[in-house]
Amino acid sequence: MTETTATTEFTAPTASTDPRAVVIRYVEAVRDGDADVIFESFAEDATWHYPGGDLPISKVWRGRDAIINDFLGSMGPILVPGTTKVELVSTIAEGDRVVAEWTSKARTVYGGTYDNRCIGIYTVHAGRITSVIEYADTRHVAAVLFPAGN
Repeated sequence: MTETTATTEFTAPTASTDPRAVVIRYVEAVRDGDADVIFESFAEDATWHYPGGDLPISKVWRGRDAIINDFLGSMGPILVPGTTKVELVSTIAEGDRVVAEWTSKARTVYGGTYDNRCIGIYTVHAGRITSVIEYADTRHVAAVLFPAGN
């Protein structure tokens, strides 16, 4: 098992199939807004499970296009452009599974501040993310990203 902490500078090779490096590269691409790397990070039939009850984003997203366009893409209209900050805090890897912890901060179009600490359990095969289960403070997500049922 490999663990990193916030004091480590995260850099991943661009073509690695090592699961930990694939996840780090993906999170860094989200941080940097690199749409090509985000797309390339996922297997075509990947899934992303976002638990949380009655949130509009709470379900299992199936397929790379749904994950990128419908799930991740649905945040674009909610967040003020240029305010999003993503920071990888740590990773733990064992075999093809990687647990990544990150922070996400942004201003919302509703006037709030999104500030959440998240955990994702990633499964990686052949250099591509095949599944993710994400855990976050869903009460905060509901209050800040989807106020009054928006």
